[in-house]
Amino acid sequence: MRKVLTGLALVAVFATAACGGGSDDSANSAPAGGGAPGSAGPGASGQLVVLAAASLTESFDKIKEDFQAQNPNLQVTISYGGSSGLAQQITAGAPADVFAAASPATMQAVVDAGEAAGEPAVFVRNQLVIATAKGNPEGIRTLADLTKPDLKVALCAEQVPCGSAARKAIEAAGVDLEPVTLEQDVKAALSKVKLGEVDAALVYRTDARAASADIDGVEFPESAGAINDYPIVTLKSAPNPAAAAAFVAFVRSGPELKVLTDAGFQL
Repeated sequence: MRKVLTGLALVAVFATAACGGGSDDSANSAPAGGGAPGSAGPGASGQLVVLAAASLTESFDKIKEDFQAQNPNLQVTISYGGSSGLAQQITAGAPADVFAAASPATMQAVVDAGEAAGEPAVFVRNQLVIATAKGNPEGIRTLADLTKPDLKVALCAEQVPCGSAARKAIEAAGVDLEPVTLEQDVKAALSKVKLGEVDAALVYRTDARAASADIDGVEFPESAGAINDYPIVTLKSAPNPAAAAAFVAFVRSGPELKVLTDAGFQL
């Protein structure tokens, strides 16, 4: 498992912190002190810790830059990983302010543990593609093509959102697909293709687009029935609740939603 926050790294990130769809109670909370979405209020400072699904990496890195520009006295840390692993960190007591997951099921674990400050709100959706080496040398066009005996395929583990979506699509296609590896987040599955360790992987459209210099993304019809909703929520034990509410509002504002849709996410 590719662990974004493990061991001492996890302790270091959080020790320094001063800090599917439902109703939008928490997502629409006005930032303390008023102001436009993204403003945490006059004099906002301290740290903001965001835990986010690995597939949000490129988009949230840009959103972080935009948010920090509006809140120069805030230090924002975004840690990425498989949604299920991040949910486990939250329910185990790791201090964080915001959680953005790649599926309602993983978010529900946080809600059920009483760690959500309100109802999560879905802000984007994502769809799978088949990632292949640049130029698609194996001529892969369908999920059935992935069952060729000499083809090596990577999937996400089923407990993480990209894995559960992949399993749903594979079942819809009626194919018997045996991967050579199961990865703990979508970036790890994509990396196997980039490194030439596998011939193909099922990854999100957004990840394929971000890596388009190195890989090709092949669309397939069954992915339309396995689209993942991405919910976001402020956390009940957030050390910096005003900044958390401001960040969630900022993510859901028009300019930042455009960042997400430009990356291939759907609204």
